[in-house]
Amino acid sequence: MSPEPRLPPSSATAPVAFVTGAAKRVGATIAQHLHAHGFDLVLHHRASPAEVEALAASLESARAGSTLVVQAELGDTARLPGLVDAAIARFGRLDALVNNASAFHPTPIGQASEADWDALFDSNAKGPFFLAQAAAPHLRARGGAIVNLVDVYGERPLASHTIYSMAKAANAMLVKSLAVELGPEVRVNGVSPGAILWPDSGKSEAAKAAMLAKTALKRVGAPEDIAEAVRWLLQDARYTTGQILAVDGGRLLNL
Repeated sequence: MSPEPRLPPSSATAPVAFVTGAAKRVGATIAQHLHAHGFDLVLHHRASPAEVEALAASLESARAGSTLVVQAELGDTARLPGLVDAAIARFGRLDALVNNASAFHPTPIGQASEADWDALFDSNAKGPFFLAQAAAPHLRARGGAIVNLVDVYGERPLASHTIYSMAKAANAMLVKSLAVELGPEVRVNGVSPGAILWPDSGKSEAAKAAMLAKTALKRVGAPEDIAEAVRWLLQDARYTTGQILAVDGGRLLNL
């Protein structure tokens, strides 16, 4: 069960979290959960203006002055320091970075392109690194934290998804390496989700059933499970860094 939300008014004393890919799916749930626990939010999106503005409006109705919407392709690294600058200009501080945004699509050998490589590495590895680099001085000043959304496929490859698996492996190493490089001021951890939301591209019922059959809890999880793990790593896990927390219902046990 989640702890009771912490709801201080938005002010210079409220912690600020930057969430990438915040407009939809798990990213939106992470944003809502952190907001309910007292965070002001920088809500990043790539190409979902309607969804992110609706989310911001909902959060603003709960606590005025608590959000900032920013847009960028994460592979456009020249723009990323400006996003951090905008957060500091708006809130005066940055306490947390959640690298949630992720592209995911198959890249079978013989069909994969350089464009596939760029799209998958930009969101899963390149963007998170350069955004963390831009945010690091501000996170150090606050004794802050970074949480990356990783994936079991960064450790155990998924057939026909070689580039995605490689990118998530880089993401996992980013967690460990930044934990060393940014410590002791900044803690860096990851969350590796299991079956939470099925891909937008669809998955057959047979494939879903086969995946759940290999999961110890035999059921899907909820986006809120991921959001609470992120919140815990940001707020409560004060002596935890360089770790990747599997929130997967025990799926990794049978892979």
